[in-house]
Amino acid sequence: MQPRNRQRKNASARKLVGALVARFRIAAELTQRQLADRMCVQPETVASIEQGRRALLLPLARRMDVVLETKGALATAVENMPEVDLIPAWAEEYMDLEREALALSWYDNQVVPGLLQTEAYARAVFRNRVPVFSEEKIGDQTAGRLGRQEILRRDAPPTISFVIWEPVVRLQLVDDEEHAEQLRHLRRCAALPGICLQVLPLSHRTHAGLDGPFTLLETPDYQHVAYSETQRGSLLVSDPDEVSILSQKYAMLRAQALNPEDTVGLLDSLLGEQ
Repeated sequence: MQPRNRQRKNASARKLVGALVARFRIAAELTQRQLADRMCVQPETVASIEQGRRALLLPLARRMDVVLETKGALATAVENMPEVDLIPAWAEEYMDLEREALALSWYDNQVVPGLLQTEAYARAVFRNRVPVFSEEKIGDQTAGRLGRQEILRRDAPPTISFVIWEPVVRLQLVDDEEHAEQLRHLRRCAALPGICLQVLPLSHRTHAGLDGPFTLLETPDYQHVAYSETQRGSLLVSDPDEVSILSQKYAMLRAQALNPEDTVGLLDSLLGEQ
């Protein structure tokens, strides 16, 4: 994760949108708590948006426009943010949302999802980066990734569905024993309450996820966003139409994948080959 003391590229635009929210709220003679109550969100959500610490997502912007009678001004501002403002630096904005998520739906066809990686596997992922990381950087990135897994141990953990393409569980980024431990870890995670793990087999003749990995997320305020990564960036998507398309893809992927019981059977089979 990018260091916190480095200025995010999208900070200025988020602050501008936040300042507009504050100005419109004051003009409507509402406190942050009163606006939060009308929006059915937490007061901290309104405060964070106004201070530029949290992005105002499009569905919430549209609802605020109605409540504050701002004639679509906030939705227009969000829809026209510069492209760089839609790509959070090093996925930091997504990780802020992930820590508080109510639900996650995660498809991956490249590597084991970060929330399910062992330390050895995570370290291998960062060691394969080009340009290469220093050993110190690899250690920092690995620690950050393992820290994200704390959400699985929350008092009220999110509901999480994972669909992984079979080549991911067959790819050996680590030695035989560490690879076996990663498979055993997946099996243990599959047994956790609130987690559904499915593998999309190579033998299946249809595949709804050929365009690449993505994650769907539901926030504590019941907003739905999507997140995807490319070779050189990341994209946080809040437009309802785009989120709907990815939701349809994910529903099809779950239907195409092995059911959870057969997925565990596949993992057991792979472990038997070790």
